Amino acid sequence: MTSKLPTLFLAHGSPVNAIRDNDFTRALGRLGQSLPRPKAILIVSAHWRSRTTRVLTLQEPKTIYDFSGFPKELSEIVYAAKGSPQLALRVAALLTPFGVEDDESWGLDHGVWSVLRHMYPAADIPVVPLSINQRLQLEGHLAVAQALRPLRAEGILIIGSGNITHNLGDIDWDEAAKPQKWAQTFDERMAKAIVERDTKFLLKGVGPDYASLWQRALPTAEHYIPLLYAYGASDEGEQVSFPYVGMQHGTLSMRCVRFG
Repeated sequence: MTSKLPTLFLAHGSPVNAIRDNDFTRALGRLGQSLPRPKAILIVSAHWRSRTTRVLTLQEPKTIYDFSGFPKELSEIVYAAKGSPQLALRVAALLTPFGVEDDESWGLDHGVWSVLRHMYPAADIPVVPLSINQRLQLEGHLAVAQALRPLRAEGILIIGSGNITHNLGDIDWDEAAKPQKWAQTFDERMAKAIVERDTKFLLKGVGPDYASLWQRALPTAEHYIPLLYAYGASDEGEQVSFPYVGMQHGTLSMRCVRFG
């Protein structure tokens, strides 16, 4: 492959999206069809958190059902993508300064398969998850992401899977709920920072005007951090686009971002 693949940040929202036919899931399908076919996918999901940076080395990763209270149909889905020990070794080499560790205990959680089954329903592209090291600050995650940039020229699609707003206490589980103004305001401000490559804002250098809004939108960081991996692995000056923009459950941003 002679040109670099883009990097992606994909919202995943409720696990139910895995079995829905809606504007969001159709956008994922179109995105998968429009991209050059990758050799493999490296994905950072909000749902694999660890005390170190870990990379999955399994050849045949299991499908993980890391949720409860949802339709039984979800727990019967098997996303049978292969892993790639070769890519895992390459990732480990790039991340040597960060002390990355091999892992055989995890698999493909719903932050991975709920989006990939719409993009690549045949599950015929190898998938390697990379964990979120909970001991790193945002700046540390950005540095890890930047170290992964060479993979893009090697045919690897780098994806972060999370949500730009994620406050379960403020979610309206009615699927017809209207978007809340505060969530839209934060989502739009984040989009502005992404387009302008305002790294200071993206590292939570928000000032007093947005500090309380940031706390409401993201009381915990795990669904936001995957965005930093897509952003950090991208290059200055690359085109930014939004394959999908919208809200679900009133406050859950489903904005997806493409760099390059």
